[in-house]
Amino acid sequence: MGMPLEVNTMIVTRGKENRQQENFFQLIKEGYRLYPMHVPLEVKRTKEGELSGTGQIHRLEWRDHSTIISYELLTLQSSN
Repeated sequence: MGMPLEVNTMIVTRGKENRQQENFFQLIKEGYRLYPMHVPLEVKRTKEGELSGTGQIHRLEWRDHSTIISYELLTLQSSN
């Protein structure tokens, strides 16, 4: 039996990220997803939205048909 798996190359938050520490966040996504680890990735609020910053995933966990990623926000884009 197969398992549906999605491969992602950017972090899309939809505003559901939770701050763990200063620049460290956790995000829970539905379904099983695979992300590159320990490399800078674009962080966006929506897939087609503007770049929010750059993040690096340090931990990825699959549990109960969900993917939990812990990432560090390396840079933040500002509209000031």
